[in-house]
Amino acid sequence: MFKTILPALAFGLSAIASAALPAAPAHAEDQKAEQVHVRGSIVAYSGSALKVKTREGETIDVTLADCWKLASVANAAVTDIKPGDFVGIASLPSEGGGDGALEVLIFPPAMKGAGEGSYGWDLKPNSSMTNATVADAVKGVDGRTVTVSYHGKEKKIAIPDGTPVVTIAPATKDDLVPGAVVFIPAEKAASGPLAHQVLVGKNGVVPPI
Repeated sequence: MFKTILPALAFGLSAIASAALPAAPAHAEDQKAEQVHVRGSIVAYSGSALKVKTREGETIDVTLADCWKLASVANAAVTDIKPGDFVGIASLPSEGGGDGALEVLIFPPAMKGAGEGSYGWDLKPNSSMTNATVADAVKGVDGRTVTVSYHGKEKKIAIPDGTPVVTIAPATKDDLVPGAVVFIPAEKAASGPLAHQVLVGKNGVVPPI
C-alpha cells in the first residue's frame, strides 16, 4: 500500500508489546514520508545497513534507523485461527465474488488492534490487506472461510488450502545472513529506503507478506 502508513514491526518474546504491523490508513496530509515495501533476500548486513536483492531483481541498500526492530515469522495452521483472534490477511478479489487469501498473519494477543482496517496492499496487483478480528471460522468447499470484523464492518475471506499462515516470532541479528528472505516496510529517502523494522525469514519460513 502506497497511500497508507505502512507496518511498524516490533518484537521479542518479552518485548512483543511494542506495536506491530500495518498501521491504519492515513490522510495524505498526515503522511510525513512516502512509504515503500522492500521484499527480497539479503546480500549483506553490516551495522546500520542491509544490502537486499529485491524480488524485482534490483540490488538496493537499506539504511537501518536508530533503534530499529527485528522479528521473524513462524509457521501456523489454518486450524490455529480461532474466533476472537486478530489477524492480518492479504487477499485478492475472487472470480466468484468475495476475497481469497494470499497469506494470513495471526497476531500475538499483545498486538490486537494494530493497523485495524482494510486497505490497498502491494503483495500482488489489486491485492488488499485486512487487519481485523475473527468473528467466525467455518470450513468451506475450497478451504476455510473466515468472517472478520473491523470498525463495525464485516468481511468474508476464503482461505484456500495451501495458503501460508504464520505468526510473529523472535529473531536476532545473527539471522540476517546472506540469502535470508526479508520484508521491510521503509520510508523513501534521498539516500534510499530508511527502515525502522525488518521481518526476516528463518528456519525455512519466509515472510509471506
